Amino acid sequence: MSDETIRLVTIGRILRRRWRLLAVLAVVGALVGYGTSLLFPPSYTTSASVLLPGVWQDRELLTQAEIATSSVVVDRAAATLNWSGVSGSKLQDRVSASAADGNIIKISGTADTPEHAQQLADQMAQQFVTFAARVAGDSTDPEAAQPEALRQLVVQASRRITDLAAAANPGQTVDSVQTRTDLEQLRNTLQDAIKKLDQVDPAANKATMVVMGSAARPSAEAPPTRTQLVGAGALLFVLLAVIGHLAAARMSRRLRTEPEIAAALGSALLGTVDVPGERRAHRPQGGGPRALVRRLLGTDVRWDLPTPHASGDEAGRQLRYRRVCARLRDQLPGPRRLLVVVPVGDETARLAAGQLVTEAGDDPLLRVVGVPVSRPLLPDRDDASGALVVLSAGSWTAGELAGLAGACADAGHEVVGIVLAGPVRARPARSDGRPPEVATPALAVGDDAGRRSE
Repeated sequence: MSDETIRLVTIGRILRRRWRLLAVLAVVGALVGYGTSLLFPPSYTTSASVLLPGVWQDRELLTQAEIATSSVVVDRAAATLNWSGVSGSKLQDRVSASAADGNIIKISGTADTPEHAQQLADQMAQQFVTFAARVAGDSTDPEAAQPEALRQLVVQASRRITDLAAAANPGQTVDSVQTRTDLEQLRNTLQDAIKKLDQVDPAANKATMVVMGSAARPSAEAPPTRTQLVGAGALLFVLLAVIGHLAAARMSRRLRTEPEIAAALGSALLGTVDVPGERRAHRPQGGGPRALVRRLLGTDVRWDLPTPHASGDEAGRQLRYRRVCARLRDQLPGPRRLLVVVPVGDETARLAAGQLVTEAGDDPLLRVVGVPVSRPLLPDRDDASGALVVLSAGSWTAGELAGLAGACADAGHEVVGIVLAGPVRARPARSDGRPPEVATPALAVGDDAGRRSE
């Protein structure tokens, strides 16, 4: 099919002509989504926030987020919660952590109930703070007290230097002045050491993390919820159906143009005729359960055919048939009998063939024969001296038409011409009270048609 298949008008045609099938598929998709929701129990998610005081780089925050969901923290939380049948490995997939603005680590927990989700998030936050404090070094570590002890010693030394400077000889001798100068320089050096010690030890300020309250108890299920699964299933089935229709139309090999059809049959086109009535012309005949199901779903009507254009009056439609008959008379050397070959299942062509029989009368004598394209077989040449193929565009492939032409040649019938039949929308009834002149095409099949035309 051409690029028309991807246009919105084509999608609109699918929705309009296949709405019954799409509605059934939407219901089936909703049922599949509902069944899927039964396999996955509802879950609830909530988050707890941990504040990290001090100055932190982005990479450090990401590292802390990884630590918050590490196996050590998860195992400790699982041991504290002590839920039946829930180990640290099972909780690993239910927790997550992310770094937010303002040096905040958000730890999320997912569980089967709102209470369990709240407990999981709170316990993960608490275990993370405890583990982070242990890694950074807390008050229970003897080495952690060394920087603070050094600060105290420096402060005490600075005070002692001040006392020594005040007790030194207040005179203006060279020795006393030199002593006070040395003490002052030593005190400045110690103060610089305190500043450098504060700069190289920021971990003392970072070690104190704060849990910003308990996690909120969730009031709604975490996505995907049952409603979302049902809606997604219905939408997915409809989209797959539309895509399937577009793919089938794209891969279709049915011939639509007049030159292609004429080349496949190896004959010339004599003209095109109109058949009023869109649905009647395209609805195949037949019964049985399968035909009933197809009719209920609306799949018995072709969707990929363009919308029929508005027809003219009855006189204009009959004029097309008369011109085709006139071309046949001009082409044939004398009165001849012709077989009107119609592919089985092409209702538009069947109605057009019946109208041709009516318009032709006795010149030429026409006999309609329905031929299945799957296994085409025509009666042998007896009194008929040629075949006229009547079909609708966009219904048959090149291989099917070539088989039809081969069947005509095998039976000894020369294909004298091709007539294309197209559906049209009939105009509404006249407003002057007179009934419109609608000709009911007479259809003769087989020997009955031959006897009727004689």
